Amino acid sequence: MTELAFKEKTLALIDSLKSICANYGLGNDGNEFKIISQVFLYKFLNDKFAYDLKKIDHKLGEAENWEEELKKYSDDEFEMLVLQLGGKTAKLKPQHFISELFGRQNESDFAKLFDDTLMDIAIANNDIFSVKTDGGAKVVLFERISQYISDPAKRDNFAKAIINKLVGVSFEHIFSQKFDFYASIFEYLIKDYNTNSGGKYAEYFTPHAVAKIMAAILVNQPTQNVTVYDPSAGSGTLLMNIAHAIGEDRCTIYSQDISQKSSGLLRLNLILNNLVHSISNIIQGNTILHPYHKDKNGQLEKFDYIVSNPPFKLDFADFRDDLDSKENHDRFFAGIPNVPKSATDKMAIYLLFVQHIMYSLSAKGKAAVVVPTGFITAQSGIDKAIRERLVESRMLAGVVSMPSNIFATTGTNVSILFMDKNNTEDVVLIDASNLGETVKEGKNQKTVLTAAEEQKIIDTFNNKQAVEDFSVVVKYNEIKEKNYSLSAGQYFDVKIEYVDISHEEFTAKMKSFEDNLSTLFAESKTLEMEIMKNLEGIKWS
Repeated sequence: MTELAFKEKTLALIDSLKSICANYGLGNDGNEFKIISQVFLYKFLNDKFAYDLKKIDHKLGEAENWEEELKKYSDDEFEMLVLQLGGKTAKLKPQHFISELFGRQNESDFAKLFDDTLMDIAIANNDIFSVKTDGGAKVVLFERISQYISDPAKRDNFAKAIINKLVGVSFEHIFSQKFDFYASIFEYLIKDYNTNSGGKYAEYFTPHAVAKIMAAILVNQPTQNVTVYDPSAGSGTLLMNIAHAIGEDRCTIYSQDISQKSSGLLRLNLILNNLVHSISNIIQGNTILHPYHKDKNGQLEKFDYIVSNPPFKLDFADFRDDLDSKENHDRFFAGIPNVPKSATDKMAIYLLFVQHIMYSLSAKGKAAVVVPTGFITAQSGIDKAIRERLVESRMLAGVVSMPSNIFATTGTNVSILFMDKNNTEDVVLIDASNLGETVKEGKNQKTVLTAAEEQKIIDTFNNKQAVEDFSVVVKYNEIKEKNYSLSAGQYFDVKIEYVDISHEEFTAKMKSFEDNLSTLFAESKTLEMEIMKNLEGIKWS
């Protein structure tokens, strides 16, 4: 079966699970995404366990029915086999297999058996596969998903419907696929659930073009044994792209996000993309108020790479004053936005994230952050103070101003701010606002970059090229002279077109201008006399 066929079969399974949810009254329900994502994960872990087990024991791989063959093994033999799997594969027992539940689906209280199986898998794999909260609690892999069916009499049939869909599909042939395959599957899986619908932090999905550009500019040469961090990780699009650029086995992922939903989706994304070793570093909590990742001395951890698409505006009035403390003085060096008298939901929380990221960079650190384009030219306030620090500390790599509507869900123009602790020389400023084509996405319009346009941005930045009306390469001193503006357009040369003409042509042009002026003056005098006559007529009437 081809890769395309595998993909179509996987997408069809996702659609069928959504159909089951709809049939049981959970279509577009707040809990639907929990069911879909957890059932998909259960299927994935089941087939991954089988795939890895067969690689270790060729007798199982060659068997006509590997599960029947496995039943011949003693408990000790099975235990020894499982021990060889390592830490990247969830440990299952034969009673956890989908085929086992399929064979028992006519037992009474099948929904309870189904839920118990999920919970048993979660507990058995608690150490490796659990997400932590900033308070230290563990969020395990699964929940009792049949409980989302409000009518207990329908739960058994709901669980049966799910098992009957799962048993007819095998994922075993997709585990050798590459990053792009899993990225598209994941995006399809979460497309109906990962939107910025009043939620907090980065629940919305970052466009792949933005994620690709950020990763390709940050990782422009081989590296290994590095740490990667996102303080507003959402479902992990940015983290997955940069991890793929570095190499999944050459980096360790760290993240934090206030959203429970996003943290659960990020865990799923890490499992799909062979980054299980980083799951223990996923934290569900408030990064700004309670940053979790700290070193052995209790200081905030420093990271080699940081990527982020933080929320731009958010009401943090409830904990704003708690941030204004001595321990946060260095982290929020440029200041903390005040609480406005009205519209507290418009508080510029992204300014806190940018400062937090600057503070969290290691000595060799690089970062890429999505910011509203207004940030790069603001003439005063916290925005300008941050830009001043970037320039004075010589840790600015450049800025790429993106086209309007690159995000379909917001009309805010965005730019990507690049930092590099070791960039002491030239800074690259790119104006990509005229690139892309407009497409319709649902009710919204969105700008989409072509692959060639994406590559043009990446190559221009990495090669530090000056391209007319597109990019400039400037020195730190030049930026200071421009009041710390990071807008490429303010550095473009003003073009004045000169045309060579003879003395006779110049004289003729000047004569033409004089004649035109004389005519205009004469017309003006005539109009003035007519107006005066009209006024006289009005006066005597």
